[in-house]
Amino acid sequence: MAGSKFVYVTFIRTSPEKLWSALTTPEFVKQYWFGIVPETDWKVGSSWKLLFPDGRVADTGEITEFEPQKRLAIRWRNEFMPDIKAEGWSLCVMELEPADGAVKLTVTHSIELENSKFIEGVSSGWPKILSNLKSLLETGRVAIENR
Repeated sequence: MAGSKFVYVTFIRTSPEKLWSALTTPEFVKQYWFGIVPETDWKVGSSWKLLFPDGRVADTGEITEFEPQKRLAIRWRNEFMPDIKAEGWSLCVMELEPADGAVKLTVTHSIELENSKFIEGVSSGWPKILSNLKSLLETGRVAIENR
């Protein structure tokens, strides 16, 4: 595929069940995603959005795949930065695989646009978010307190 892509792979010492819950439970997401929460019913075809702590919409989209403890895909667009919103829709795929007492989490975020500012942005955001997720699940504390 021509375009822009960001891939992040991490191994988290937890179970697929606990990681899946951490990815899909708004109260838990809020802890590692700097106060941002998802709003959806987690069904294929359902609308999805991320809300800032003050209630503003950060991003919107649609659940395109939902296979508990294995795969989640979201059609995703930024809503609060006009130049990035203009880039259109991206796709974020999260894949979970058991790996010797841990879970391999692969996040692939892509868009059909070369040199995407959106993918450049998520390339710095995802590592912080996913490091917080890993730390929170393994130690009970996030790695980075503020964005």
